[in-house]
Amino acid sequence: MKNPKRVVAHEAVDRYVEDGMVLGLGTGTTAYWVVRRVGELLAAGELRGVRGIPTSERTVALAKEFGVPLLTLSEARPDLTLDGADEVSRGLDVLKGWGGALLREKIVAASSRDGLVIVVEDSKLVESVGKGPVPVEVEPFGWEATLNALASLGCDATLRTDDSDPRRPFVTDGGHYTVDCLFDAIPEPDALQTQMKRIPGAIETGLFLGIARAAVVGQADGVEIFAI
Repeated sequence: MKNPKRVVAHEAVDRYVEDGMVLGLGTGTTAYWVVRRVGELLAAGELRGVRGIPTSERTVALAKEFGVPLLTLSEARPDLTLDGADEVSRGLDVLKGWGGALLREKIVAASSRDGLVIVVEDSKLVESVGKGPVPVEVEPFGWEATLNALASLGCDATLRTDDSDPRRPFVTDGGHYTVDCLFDAIPEPDALQTQMKRIPGAIETGLFLGIARAAVVGQADGVEIFAI
């Protein structure tokens, strides 16, 4: 049986990536297959001149492994970003950050000229975002006060811990902590994001709203595309 993440990543790269593009490269298990596919096409000469802007140190390592040349945002602006998601609605509201790279992912996606294309399996498709927790990247200084302020918005707020040592906080590539905020429902994602970002210490949220231009969704019988 074919790997569904690989199938949908190949569809996204083959459909959207063109010669000479500067491509924002996401982070996560599906983004792995995106980076690998770009590298394969470059090595085969089927793509030329594509360079990537990575969203995490993990993606830097993958790009080097698969031969994708890299740039920084100080050198170029992405034409397009391809990235996975934790949740995506048919209206292209997106929830990201369970993998721990939301701030850099959002910076790269928001700076892309042609926006963000989400690459997911259909298990990530939801009626409205917020089925799972909304990650918020926070400043370590005073994180307890930030967590309490986030909890006052009506969620169960918990500090994410390191998988290798649950006694320590998980630390992002940017040196920040992450608070996961679980709501019963999120009827107004835009309003919630505004409230969260008004809290001192809350740097960025995993709500990617008005950024995605399309979603390539792997289904049991093929691939479906939702686009603006």
